Amino acid sequence: MSEAVEHYLSSHESLAPQLPGAELGWLASMRTHGLEHFRQVGFPTTRQEDWKYTGVTPIEKRNFSKASVEQPALAMDAHRIGGLDCHELVFVDGRYSAQMSSLGLDTGDITVTPLAQAITGSPTLLEQHLGKHASSTQSGFSALNTAFIDDGAVIHLKAGAALDKPLTILFISSGQTTDMLSQPRVLIVAESGASATVIERYVSATEAVYLNNVVTEVVLGEGANLEHYKLQEECDKAFHIATLQVSQADSSRFVSYSIALGARLARNEINSQLGEHAICELYGLYMATGRQHMDFHTRVDHTKPHGVSKEFYKGVLDGRGRGVFNGQVYVHPDAQKTDAEQANNNLLLSRHAEIDTKPQLEIYADDVKCAHGATVGQLDDNMVFYLRSRGIDATAARGLLTYGFASEVFESMGSDAVREHLRDALVEWLPNAEQVRELVT
Repeated sequence: MSEAVEHYLSSHESLAPQLPGAELGWLASMRTHGLEHFRQVGFPTTRQEDWKYTGVTPIEKRNFSKASVEQPALAMDAHRIGGLDCHELVFVDGRYSAQMSSLGLDTGDITVTPLAQAITGSPTLLEQHLGKHASSTQSGFSALNTAFIDDGAVIHLKAGAALDKPLTILFISSGQTTDMLSQPRVLIVAESGASATVIERYVSATEAVYLNNVVTEVVLGEGANLEHYKLQEECDKAFHIATLQVSQADSSRFVSYSIALGARLARNEINSQLGEHAICELYGLYMATGRQHMDFHTRVDHTKPHGVSKEFYKGVLDGRGRGVFNGQVYVHPDAQKTDAEQANNNLLLSRHAEIDTKPQLEIYADDVKCAHGATVGQLDDNMVFYLRSRGIDATAARGLLTYGFASEVFESMGSDAVREHLRDALVEWLPNAEQVRELVT
């Protein structure tokens, strides 16, 4: 057993009695199962096919630990999305902050609760769904998250309920101490006909080394509709590992926008299982520079007939940045009339940048319409020349073309405020940002 694994086993031994719901048999059993799986498998290695291009040695070498109970005072305005009218649930270093949150929900059909409170207040809902969709055996990271289930968010929409405005779940890492560990758990349950927009956002208050190990479970009833945004905007020293597991009943619709702009190493696993006539749309953008590493793994399981899925991911790599995309569409034998489309397009801005892309189709039904593809390329010299001939300098011309390539992912977003926020973040990422901003506004 490695020293890294021993560190977390020892931490669990001391923290287990303090975790919320320690007296609940079903929850204690779930944590124990997660811990035992982590003890057996440890952290993933590059010898495993799904982790072939993403080594986590930098995470293993550091002994990340849970933050202290005391939460630092933070300036919230710096972390909010301008112009976004929303309900807001705020967590600092993985723990709920009532002072910074603003819910304003007064309907009995919709409940939004911090997980630590829901464990004691809504155990029936949690026992039914928590850990039943995202398996603790998916990887050592998901097992570790399960072993330390502590706080996070629980969103429950009863049949036919609709959120009047978006709900933002904001996770802020304060960086008050180095090597801090947060393991948020998010559960979203939308019963038949319910609809909502949920924004998961991860930001850093300071430039510090820390690890966010996240698991999100989404359960959509028949005809339910969820638009989900995952905005990962952390500092370049952070580590971010996340799993999003979606279970879709018949005729449900799930739309995901996953944007990775920060962290030294970020890995997002997005998996969805579709019922009959269900629709799943996955959009994503990852941007890496310096020595950043961005990894997206997706799997869409078509289990019943007439399912529709669309995946559209783009990557922009500069410096020695590295991207990984592995997208799998699995069409089961009974999933006739499946319509699945997958595309991954990548732009390399440096000769040292690298992308490993692997779109996959596994089809076991004979009446389907499926397509997939991937592209890797550089900026078109002719287009750069065209812009320069219009009086735009070379750096701004390259920035403008990069902006046009990446911003396509944002265009179908339902939230204008989020779209404008990401456009601003994209411009700031580019060299000669001021001139590019003038050109695109």
